[in-house]
Amino acid sequence: MAFSFILLLSSVAAAFLLFIRRIRYRRMGLPPGSLGYPLIGETLQLIKAYKTENPEPFIDERVARYGSVFMTHLFGEPTIFSADAEMNRFVLQNEGKLFEGSYPASICNLLGKHSLVLMKGSLHKRMHSLTMSFANSSIIKDHLMLDIDRLVQFNLDSWSSRVLLMEEAKKARRKVAEELTVVVMKRRTEEEEGGERKKDMLAALLAADEGFSDEEIVDFLVAILVAGYETTSTIMTLAVKFVTETPLALAQLKVVNETLRIANIIGGVFRRAMTDVEIKGYKIPKGWKVFSSFRAVHLDPNHFKDARTFNPWRWQSNSVTRSPSNVFAPFGGGPRICPGYELARVALSVFLHRLVTGFRFTYLHMQDSIPLDRFQKG
Repeated sequence: MAFSFILLLSSVAAAFLLFIRRIRYRRMGLPPGSLGYPLIGETLQLIKAYKTENPEPFIDERVARYGSVFMTHLFGEPTIFSADAEMNRFVLQNEGKLFEGSYPASICNLLGKHSLVLMKGSLHKRMHSLTMSFANSSIIKDHLMLDIDRLVQFNLDSWSSRVLLMEEAKKARRKVAEELTVVVMKRRTEEEEGGERKKDMLAALLAADEGFSDEEIVDFLVAILVAGYETTSTIMTLAVKFVTETPLALAQLKVVNETLRIANIIGGVFRRAMTDVEIKGYKIPKGWKVFSSFRAVHLDPNHFKDARTFNPWRWQSNSVTRSPSNVFAPFGGGPRICPGYELARVALSVFLHRLVTGFRFTYLHMQDSIPLDRFQKG
């Protein structure tokens, strides 16, 4: 009896505190929404949704109830969730002025403390520019295109008659850090002994004024390789899935933008407000997280007709999209736009070209696999 009374009292107290908190936040001018349970917020609901075949209800339900900008509580911190294209652009363009990159501790541990994603200020600007300088269109055209084509053909030639794409896409990740450590140490020794200095990213990192250690360089390169490899391999896998399910798309291969739009490899980005920010009639308090969701915008029927249907022909004209250049952001934007976005597009295009000219597709509805049979050559 006493236990039941204590439980009832605790429930009433918790409900009262939630009510008081809701009123206080409303007076502060925050967006509508819910912070969920104490401490854990709505993190469990988000994780649960992404373990299902359709994670969209987490966003859909809240957008329908609160609008495209709402308040939630994720990964231990109060967060403003934006499914609004205009607000997302505002957040991205004001990097370093009103907002700064800030990710949950679990993501930071995975990326490494010297990752480009976690760098800030002048160091991030310098390292971002350095990274882009080795992956711009002229470098790709003059130096990388033949290598990309050669590597794609080499890996496709190694496939057997049946391929489990998800397994193939992740094989090369296992020993990256160890191999890079050996390369960095060897290159540093060669330069210290007066050897020929090469003109690549590693040479630029070794010669940087910041005096990066081997550990810092390896951490930085691993983060770039993992980010580029994981996202590119995943988008390639999904592109094969989509074109297999849409055979007519193979004739024209207008699938790159549509795959990027509907697959949403970068679902969104976290930022932290550096000061109180007012936007769209709401206030974002200093220190609060903001999650700009690209996925929510790309799958919004207000921007793309039949937004959740794979339709590569929508990119042939603007008749089926509404201001696509303003809302299409598969690689983010602003000062932190993915530095390898041009390289990713080229790699995907080369892969699809070689794939459709060398294989035929049979979709067997097997989980996580698309069996592929090579065309007979000669």
